[in-house]
This record gives sequence, C-alpha cells and structure tokens, in this order.
Amino acid sequence: MPLPNRVRPDGSLARDPARGLLFGNRGGRFHDPQTQAAPIRSHATRQWICCVLSFKGRRRQVWGKGYTELFFCDEVTALAAGHRPCMECRRADALGYRAALVRGLGLMSEPLFPEIDRILDGERRIGRAKQKHRLQADRLPDGTMIEAGAGDWLALRGEAALLWSPNGYIERRRRAPGTVLVLTPPATIAALAHGYRPLWHGSATLFS
Repeated sequence: MPLPNRVRPDGSLARDPARGLLFGNRGGRFHDPQTQAAPIRSHATRQWICCVLSFKGRRRQVWGKGYTELFFCDEVTALAAGHRPCMECRRADALGYRAALVRGLGLMSEPLFPEIDRILDGERRIGRAKQKHRLQADRLPDGTMIEAGAGDWLALRGEAALLWSPNGYIERRRRAPGTVLVLTPPATIAALAHGYRPLWHGSATLFS
C-alpha cells in the first residue's frame, strides 16, 4: 500500500499509487518511522520545498529516520500547497521564482530564502488548516489553483480551468467569473503573474 505522502492542492496528504513529477519535504521529519501512519502534524519547519525526483544519484529510504518525503503531481500542485522550488536541486528555478516574486511584490531587494519561507508560511496555513484566499478570478495568472467545491480543485491555464487528480488533469472547465477561493499563496501568485513558469503535468497539454 502506498504511504500517505502524496500531496493534494490543499496541502493535505493522501495515499495514492501515482508518484507524480516532483518530490519534496517540509523541513524535516514529522512522520513516525515505526508506524508510517498518516502524520498528525503537517510539517516540521517553515521550509516547504519541491525538488526533482532524481539528484546526483542519491537514494533514500522513504519515511525512514530521515525527513518526511513527499510527492507532487506537478509543480502547480506543490505551489498551491505552499511549497517553493528547492535551492539545491532546482537552483535555476528557485532563483527564477525569487526574482519573479520580487517583481510581483515590488520589493526593493532580494530576500533570503528563509524570509520567503516566512512569507509563505503566513499565507498557506492557519494552524494546521489550509488558508484560502478570496480573490477575483479574472486577475489570477496561469498556474493558480482554486477550490471548486465537493473536494474538487481546478488549475487555471489560459481560458480553461483544469480539474486536478493525483494522476494529472482529467477535465476542462470554463474559468469561473467573480470571486473564487484560491489555494495558491498570494506571494506565489505574484511570482506567477510576473514571469515564473511552473512545471505542469503532461496531461495539461491535452486540454490546451
């Protein structure tokens, strides 16, 4: 049976055989290596990152005594949950994300990544609960994830809103007008609106 380490757009963890395109962690270990049961805690530290699946031939025992390994359908999912690109294995993406965030937030200087983690932490959760933001749909950039009700999540792409699943996107819908509930943190939305291009699951191209 798969471990409960597949990340959904709302940041919660689930069991699913889909491995996804990216790997990551939340700054340390918050699972029990003995039981490998679904964790009560949602994270170890504020450093929530998303990484490549393979890096320098490193191999790990997933959910052993190290940090809590997580998997994402794609980067759009990871960003919605509140993660950011890893500075070690995705350095170019991490620097691109930071530069776009600086432009989007109108910052006078580039913050260190611990400061970015602090900003994201204030926007992605309230305690253990996912923080959602009411925003105007027509102002949201591609790569933003919104809540659609009944446990459905939609990723915005062009004129479409793509229905999310652990295995990729499975349905094209029209973008909803008016105010919507947004999962993606506002700081990341600012980065998406100012040039950061996330990694999409290949299924998204089927609905372009």
